[in-house]
Order: sequence, then C-alpha cells, then structure tokens
Amino acid sequence: MSNFCVAMPAYNEAKKIGEAAALARSYAPLVLVVDDGSTDATAAEAEAAGAEVARLPKNSGKGKALQTGFEIARRRGFEMVVTLDADGQHDPRDIPRFLEARRRSNADAVLGARTENAEQMPIHRRLNNRWISMVGSWLGGQRAPDFQCGFRLYRLEPLRSLRLETSGFEFESELLIQMLRSGWKVEWTPIKAAYGDETSHVRAGREMARFTRLFFRQLTPSKRYAMQRQVRKEDAETLRA
Repeated sequence: MSNFCVAMPAYNEAKKIGEAAALARSYAPLVLVVDDGSTDATAAEAEAAGAEVARLPKNSGKGKALQTGFEIARRRGFEMVVTLDADGQHDPRDIPRFLEARRRSNADAVLGARTENAEQMPIHRRLNNRWISMVGSWLGGQRAPDFQCGFRLYRLEPLRSLRLETSGFEFESELLIQMLRSGWKVEWTPIKAAYGDETSHVRAGREMARFTRLFFRQLTPSKRYAMQRQVRKEDAETLRA
C-alpha cells in the first residue's frame, strides 16, 4: 500500500523532528512537515532528515497545519495521509499498524488509541482525554476510545465533504465528530505513546474553553434538548434536597 504520505504538523520541535521524520521516511514515499510558524530550527532539522517542508508564515494552529498537509497531499495525488505529532510522542514504527488495519477493514479512517501503556499518561491528561472522549462519543453517536490522539490515517477524498470551523488543537476532535456523524467507517488500532520530555504547546485553560465551545456548537437540537432536560432534572433534585 504505497499511495499514502505522512503529514506532520510541527511548531518549535527542532529537538525531536529530525528523528521522527527520518523514521517516518523509511515507511512513506513522502514525509511532509508543515512548519506552523516555528521560531527555531524545526524546518532545517526536518529537511536534513529527508522531509519536505511547507512553511506557514505565522503560528496558525494545529488544525490549520493539518489542513495544509491534506491539501498538499491531495494535490500530489495521494489517496491517503497518515498524520502524527512531531514531538516524539508517537512512534513512526507503528505506521504499518494503520496500513494493516486499513487493508483489513477498508476503513475511511484508522485512528490510534493510546491503550498499550495508558497508565503512563500523566493523570491530568488521562482524565482530560477520558472526559473529551466521553462527550465527543456522545456527540458523534459512536464510541471513540481516544478522541485526542493525533496519530491517524485518513482517506483524503471524504474529507472534502466536511465543513470544519476550528483551526487549533480542537480541530481533530471536531473532525472526528463530523466523521462519526457522516457515517464514515472508522477503525481503531492500539498504539503506545511516549511521555517524558516532549514539549506541550497546549495551554490547558484556553484549550478546555475551546473544546467546551466546540462541543456546544456540535449539539444537535435533540441532543441540546436532552442536555437541557438533564440540567432541569438535576436542578429539581437539588431544590428537593
């Protein structure tokens, strides 16, 4: 299965991008690093590792970087794209797992689930991911075990039909909700993730506010009514108490 490329959004990841890109390059004919306005040597390190670099003029968010990667891959004639983070959390040697799951299932998307060493995820991130996965699964109408994992394989053609509004870290959650609602065939493959000295660019308070706004925008009328009814029920129980 060779009609795929790898796209890696990156922002100030000069320490990690070279190793990640070189490993990914051993599996894919093209590794595209989308440099999201980095101020360090991310682009130079990626190019030295054999990746092609697309530079965004300013830091525009992970979602914008991913959309740029999708568009370039589409223009190059690729059928699929594998996305993974550039901070060393994802192991490019897991790429064959995604290709095998796609071959076996003919899925529209194969998503990584960080279940093989979940106990090593920092507790605050584990709780945050569990909450987002629970709410996102409810909104999407299907169970999704790991809503925030950025290690994914997508068929590019169906992405054209989705209308997405976000451009930050919440982009991947919005994308997954829309995929599930649109009836995409989505498969999951277990992966490990490294937790250690990777640099997180997520500002917890700001990103939680963005996720909350995203989830409220994704409420269908029926789900919005169900949520309002649940709130009224809880208020009534509180008054009786």
